[in-house]
Amino acid sequence: MKILLDKNQVAFAGNAKLKIYGTLNCSSGKRMKVENRVFFSAETEAIDLGYRPCGHCMVASYKKWKAFDLT
Repeated sequence: MKILLDKNQVAFAGNAKLKIYGTLNCSSGKRMKVENRVFFSAETEAIDLGYRPCGHCMVASYKKWKAFDLT
C-alpha cells in the first residue's frame, strides 16, 4: 500500500459495505473495518463504482451528491 501512496496511485479510500468514499486522512474512514476497505486512484473511479462522498471529510461533494440524490 505504501508503494501505491508514494507513486500517487491511491488518492481516496472507501467502505465497500457502505459504498462511501473519502480522503485518506478522514477520521471516519480510519475507524472502518480493514476487510471493508477499498482504494481509488481518483474520485471519478469511486463515483463510477456507485460510491457516495463522505459527509465528514468531503462536505462540499456530499452536499452536491445529497442535492441530486432522489432515493
